[in-house]
Amino acid sequence: MKVDGGTLAALAGYFALTSLFAIGGGNSAIPEMHRFAVDVNHWITDQQFSDSFALAQLTPGPNILIVTLIGYHVAGVVGALVATLAMCGPTCIFAFFVGRFADRSQGSVWHATLTRALIPVTLGLTAASATVIATTSDYNWAAAAITAGTALTAYFVRVHPLWAFAVAALLGLSGLI
Repeated sequence: MKVDGGTLAALAGYFALTSLFAIGGGNSAIPEMHRFAVDVNHWITDQQFSDSFALAQLTPGPNILIVTLIGYHVAGVVGALVATLAMCGPTCIFAFFVGRFADRSQGSVWHATLTRALIPVTLGLTAASATVIATTSDYNWAAAAITAGTALTAYFVRVHPLWAFAVAALLGLSGLI
């Protein structure tokens, strides 16, 4: 795979900026990653994005591995490294300084207000991410039913998420999806 300097620069710039706006974790930026990688640049398809998200969630380690997989689709191993470093580097530096400042201002009025204000922002971004993944993954009625069933089960029943993976694996092996 030929690596294009402009493409690597686009990956680095985009993910460095996105990392700073991923409030609530990298998964909160999933809709924007989808828009940029699928709709704007056409680097990957909806199905590839959905598969990459599933693989990133299934693997041990940080759930932001989708960035690595997008970079890999775009520019191979070099793209994976560039995208991962761009997504993690600025955020790590920012978190270090903000964390130190937050520790020093613990108990102040603005600290408590900001903390409470970020909760609905994080929930909204996470809900948007779930919507994007559901719409790109539900390619037939069975997949849509599994998505709905999993969401309802997760909401109403306290069960370990590995059971959902096991059920989905059995349905996949049976040929239903």
